[in-house]
Amino acid sequence: MAPEPQPLPPPAPEPKAAPGKVTVTKKVEQKAEPQKAPEPAPRRSWFQRMKDGLARSSKELTGNIAGVFTKRKLDEETLQDLEDVLIRADLGMETALRVTDALAASRYGKDVSDTEVRAIMAAEVEKVLTHVAMPLELDLSHKPHVILVVGVNGTGKTTTIGKLAAKLTDGGLSVMLAAGDTFRAAAIEQLKIWGERTKSPVIASKLGADAAGLAYDAFERAKEAGSDVLIIDTAGRLQNKTELMAELEKIVRVLGKLDPEAPHTVLQTVDATTGQNALNQVEIFRNVAGVNGLVMTKLDGTARGGILVAIAAKHKLPVYFIGVGEQVDDLEPFSASEFARAIAGVA
Repeated sequence: MAPEPQPLPPPAPEPKAAPGKVTVTKKVEQKAEPQKAPEPAPRRSWFQRMKDGLARSSKELTGNIAGVFTKRKLDEETLQDLEDVLIRADLGMETALRVTDALAASRYGKDVSDTEVRAIMAAEVEKVLTHVAMPLELDLSHKPHVILVVGVNGTGKTTTIGKLAAKLTDGGLSVMLAAGDTFRAAAIEQLKIWGERTKSPVIASKLGADAAGLAYDAFERAKEAGSDVLIIDTAGRLQNKTELMAELEKIVRVLGKLDPEAPHTVLQTVDATTGQNALNQVEIFRNVAGVNGLVMTKLDGTARGGILVAIAAKHKLPVYFIGVGEQVDDLEPFSASEFARAIAGVA
C-alpha cells in the first residue's frame, strides 16, 4: 500500500513592514516593503456610479452646450455663449477660458458639434484636475499620524471620517477616533457607531467640553496605545464663525505643542451642493486650520459638481477623495480623467 501523502508545511509568515509612508487609495499600501501588483479595480462599476452621481451636473451642462451649438459656426458670439454656459455650471472663469481658447484654436470659423465641444471640455478639465488628483500619503514615522478633519456642518465630516477609518483598518493600520465636535450630540454618537464598525477606539467627552482639551487627551491616549493614526472630528458652526475659528486655531496650537508637525494632515470636507460658497469655505478653513487636502462630498445630489473644477483651479489643493453615496465604499480616490469624462458626458 502506498504511504499516505504528508501535509505540506505551513508557509513562512511574511515579514512585517517597518514604519514608513503609506498611501491611502482604494486600499492602504505599505511603502516599506514590496507590494504585489494590485488587483484591477472594478473600474467600470465605480465610474458608472460616479457618472450616475454627476448625472444632474452633466445633463444640465451638456444640454446647455447642445443648445449653443445647434447648426452654428464657431464665432465670437458662440464662444461667448459657451463661456457663459460654463461659468453658470460653476466651472469657474479660468476653466471656461481654457475651454473656449482651446476650441477657438482648433475650430474657429468652422462648423462644430456639441460632441466635439464636450470632448475638448473633458480634455481641458482633466488638465486642470490632474495637478490636484493625488493619493493621500501618511507618514508613519510620526505616530500617531494626526488627521484633523474640518468643514462646515452638514458637509459629511463624520461620515467621511468613518469611511476613512474603514479604509485604514482594512489595510491593517490601528486607528483611534476623537469626537471633537463637542457641540453636537448626534456627531458624537455617529462617530461612536463608526468606531464600533471599524473596531477603532473613540475618545469623547461631555457635550460642550473644550475641543482642544479633547484633542490633547486623544493624542496622549493614541500615543500610549501605539495607534498608527488619530483622526479628529471638529465642529463646523459657520454661524458662529469667530468662535469656530478661535476653536480650530486652539486645536491646531495644542496639537503643535504635542508634536511640532501635528496635525500632519488637515482634510476639509466640501459639500458640492453649496456651489460657489464652497470657494469661500476653502479659503476660510485654509487660512485658519492649514488645510492641505480636500474631500468632495455629495456629488450625487447636485447639479453643481463643476465647483470642484473651480476649487482646483483657484486653490490648487490636493483632492484625495470624492463621495457619491452613503455606503462605506462610496468614498473613492479622486481620478481627474474619470471626473472630467463624467461631467462632460463623454463615454
